[in-house]
Amino acid sequence: ARESGATILIAGRYNIAPAVADSAATINVTAKIVKVNEGRFLNEVVDGQQVTRDINVNDGLGNLQTMQGQIAFVILHRLFKGSLSYSQNQLVTAANKIPGRAFEAYTKALLTPALDSRENYLKNAMRLYTEATPDGVYSEAALELGHLLYQKRNASESINAFEQVISAHRACVDKAKTESTVAQCSDETYAEASFYIGLLQWQQQNFETALATLRPLADDLKLTSVYNALGAIAVQAAKSERKNPAKSAALMAEGLALFKKAAESAPEDANIRFNYAATLFLLENHSDAAKELRAAIAAAPRDGDAYFMLAKTLETLKDPLAATIDNEARKYLTANNRYALLEKEWQKSKTFADLRLRVAQPARKDFVSVVLSRRPGASNAAPQMSETEGLLATARKQIKEAQDDAAMATLRRVLASEPMSAESYLLLGKIHLRRADIEQAISSFKTSVFWDNRLIDAHISLGKIYIERGDCQQAKSYATQSLELDKENKDAQGLQRLIERCGK
Repeated sequence: ARESGATILIAGRYNIAPAVADSAATINVTAKIVKVNEGRFLNEVVDGQQVTRDINVNDGLGNLQTMQGQIAFVILHRLFKGSLSYSQNQLVTAANKIPGRAFEAYTKALLTPALDSRENYLKNAMRLYTEATPDGVYSEAALELGHLLYQKRNASESINAFEQVISAHRACVDKAKTESTVAQCSDETYAEASFYIGLLQWQQQNFETALATLRPLADDLKLTSVYNALGAIAVQAAKSERKNPAKSAALMAEGLALFKKAAESAPEDANIRFNYAATLFLLENHSDAAKELRAAIAAAPRDGDAYFMLAKTLETLKDPLAATIDNEARKYLTANNRYALLEKEWQKSKTFADLRLRVAQPARKDFVSVVLSRRPGASNAAPQMSETEGLLATARKQIKEAQDDAAMATLRRVLASEPMSAESYLLLGKIHLRRADIEQAISSFKTSVFWDNRLIDAHISLGKIYIERGDCQQAKSYATQSLELDKENKDAQGLQRLIERCGK
């Protein structure tokens, strides 16, 4: 609510009593007003006492629009008292914007679980709306119908329903421009319908149409799921483009940029990380692909495809961990003999013919929240330190002050929620090393560089351990990686000098 610039929030609950015999379905609504900036419920003075009063409304479900107007009046009346310039009748009239019979059919559809019956109710609602408003479209009903038909895998009719939502939105915007008034159009239904049209066009292999539909939506909403879907379409279009190499390269670059945006926005999303890594792999950027695949596996530790691709990436990079990761891939790709099929294709052509980019449908509430956040008055909240970052900062301080037991307890808390936290393993390695528990230190340092190969301190520590053990080859490997990460690092340079004397 704060991010959208809202000053009040309405919180509450509702209960629907279904129709029984001759009695119509009823709905009971209970709500409270929250003052967002103060973080508390709105209080009123009654008989000299500060009290919080609920808003209670009960009526037939068919009168829901009237109830919405009544609730709006109570909210405004309590906020502005005697300065309110609207009557309850005016707000009730404004709320009843959908013809009664059409609205009743729509509410029945929402309460009906059987798909065929719900489809009939929605189509009936749209027909009744058009009869009462010849040039209009019942956008909410059309949107629900589009989703229902999408669920039933009726692509052409689903697209048609979603396109009616788009047409209604454009007509609303054009009317507002003509009349020089503020447009009060349903931006969230427009965004949602556009997204699913793009998704359906992609599923029908209409890549150009899908891209044309989703590109403006991505720029407008900056929604992570849209970036991810558009990236997948661009990459698939690039792979399908056989005649024009320049066009294919441009599409692949577009897909990579979109996945990068999505990954920056949702770094914990395993599917987005996988898509970004897969695109880097296709572009033969194996170092960055390995980093992203590690992140994807950290978020989804049983992802066989990610393990397989990471194994082949490390193999290309001549990383000794490739065989270990390949064993993990074998373990998680037993279903339908998938490992054998992928391995056969890889040995034959060094490609992933069955590369499946991952696109998850966003929650419908996401469209509402994003549209609200970009309206005038929306503000960005200052970034806050996460609980994990706070715990890691505490652990660093405890280690610096030689409070090793306390630091280990803190790090266990981190690993309980984020078992692939690379820095946690790095810090544990330092504690074990200080306690001369060398085997545990090696294990922790190796785990830390597996999950984040950029941790130069872990590479240097491992190099020093192997020098002390006389294993010059292992030490040299870690020294080389340290210098590749930062050739100006004094500790890495010192390790290299030790390597030069190792075994002499």
